Amino acid sequence: MTYKGGNPAPKKHFRTRLGAQPRRGDTVSHSFSQNHIHLIFSTKDRSKTIPEEMLPRLCAYLGGICKNHEMTILAVGGTENHVYLLFHLPSKLALAKAVLLLKANSSKWMSEQGVKFEWQGGYGAFSVSFSNLDAAIRYIHGQEAHHRKVSFEDEFREILKMHRVEYDPKYLFG
Repeated sequence: MTYKGGNPAPKKHFRTRLGAQPRRGDTVSHSFSQNHIHLIFSTKDRSKTIPEEMLPRLCAYLGGICKNHEMTILAVGGTENHVYLLFHLPSKLALAKAVLLLKANSSKWMSEQGVKFEWQGGYGAFSVSFSNLDAAIRYIHGQEAHHRKVSFEDEFREILKMHRVEYDPKYLFG
């Protein structure tokens, strides 16, 4: 077979029907990923709308959302105005979709519990290497004590700096 202009058709490098062969012997047939995400988001205007007695239940609920969407939760914690999650993001789920699932479902649940509640529009999401997972878990579990000394705003700025994320200070917290 030839194409217009007399050029020969490209040769096929694979068999069809039964016994199909990949073009290369090193083709990967499955998707693999190891994406650990440290996710941070706050309440609307960072208002203190997460009652202390509700925080453990909210954390458990966020963990349940992760489990229902095949995100492996490693740590979850927070304070009266923000939460932290450390989870494995599966290859089939986009980060923005994961954040939407977590925020929308937990916000609805908090409202159903009788708490007037909204999350802030934005979030911070940072990758964590496998070798730093234990340190990230300790960090998340130590948030209550940590925030007695450092404000959420100062801490978030420090995290952005640590991850070399550029930002305009006048738009950082809305």
